[in-house]
Amino acid sequence: MVKNVFLVVILILVSLPVFSQNKEKDSITTYFLIRHAEKNRSDKTNRDPNLTTKGIKRALRWRTLFEQFQLDAIYSTNYKRTLQTALPTAKNKHLTINKYHPFKMDMSQFMLETKGKNVLVVGHSNTTPSFVNTLIGKNFYQDIEDTNNANLYIVTIKGTQISHVLVKVIVAQ
Repeated sequence: MVKNVFLVVILILVSLPVFSQNKEKDSITTYFLIRHAEKNRSDKTNRDPNLTTKGIKRALRWRTLFEQFQLDAIYSTNYKRTLQTALPTAKNKHLTINKYHPFKMDMSQFMLETKGKNVLVVGHSNTTPSFVNTLIGKNFYQDIEDTNNANLYIVTIKGTQISHVLVKVIVAQ
């Protein structure tokens, strides 16, 4: 598993743009956006299910992956599955999870508050791509398939330069 995680980290680093770090000119903001891990689907009427065993393992894998990065803030929607996905990383980084509502969020204020930081955002199959599209200023990413819990979107902003990449984080079971 560790070998696969490091391979993913290398792929991420290769995919990120290379900016010179002159904080006096332009700060660099990096957003890492993921969908929650696998949720319990046994009760179709439950709108707020917990993660499955597989989902808990994926949340722990996300924690391992994000050990490689400095994180300044973590945001999650207020659902069990998203909070449970974010929790291992938050505990590891000694960060509080900031709760947000994806359709009531003031994105300008969010971007202002997170400028110059590295931020993890945990959302859903329909909210994460939309969040990324708002950050990059164009409708580029479509909703995630309901069975896909492996997407990692990375958005980097420096001044007016915005780069983004989608990485599939597949880790052996």
